[in-house]
Amino acid sequence: MILYPAIDLKDGACVRLLRGEMDKATVFNADPPSQARAFAAAGCEWIHVVDLDGAVEGRSVNGKAVKGIVAAARAKLQLGGGIRDDAGVEAWLASGVSRVVLGTAALNDPELVRRSCKKFPGRVAVGVDARRGRVAVKGWTETSEVTVDELAARFADAGVAALIYTDIERDGAMQGPNIEATAALAKKTRMKVIASGGVSSLGDIVALKKAAPGLDGVICGRALYDGRVDLKAALAALKG
Repeated sequence: MILYPAIDLKDGACVRLLRGEMDKATVFNADPPSQARAFAAAGCEWIHVVDLDGAVEGRSVNGKAVKGIVAAARAKLQLGGGIRDDAGVEAWLASGVSRVVLGTAALNDPELVRRSCKKFPGRVAVGVDARRGRVAVKGWTETSEVTVDELAARFADAGVAALIYTDIERDGAMQGPNIEATAALAKKTRMKVIASGGVSSLGDIVALKKAAPGLDGVICGRALYDGRVDLKAALAALKG
């Protein structure tokens, strides 16, 4: 399993939200590139970056910060938030980002996902953000009637690099991940699944690994920033 430390960008700073609420943001680092360098120096091969403002506005907003991270970190970047057209996908992949994440676009414009997967094999992931089992979009400000399983099934043959499953109710709440739902999704689909939301301890990471042997990775945010999870210990546990 791969550990993806998270850098969520709001107003140019590295923040963490509580259950996806933009007005409940805690700033952890005003210099995102330095945070990315620290993660890479600790041994992280990937970094998960989200443009929170972009996710809400439907366009890249924190582009300067993202480009700074690309230049600073010797790690692969996975970027989501506000990427909703061919131009956005192409521009970010050309800029040095290793993989883009399509969330709102996956629900509203599935053909964009298919085109992008075909043009950029292995470099397009789908964000499956769930609130009580239903897919949420536009920076989690709207919840659709589409279920997690329905959205995943739509892209079973599209060549998606990974499904990034986030339980919004757990995100930033330090209550542990939704292991049952994550494991169920990983077992149902042949696509790689990356877990996100709620990781609060090394025990949570180990439990995810045991419950879902096919899980490709786990995203960890607030728990790394406030010291609940030791980054090097987590990396060692996942490699072991």
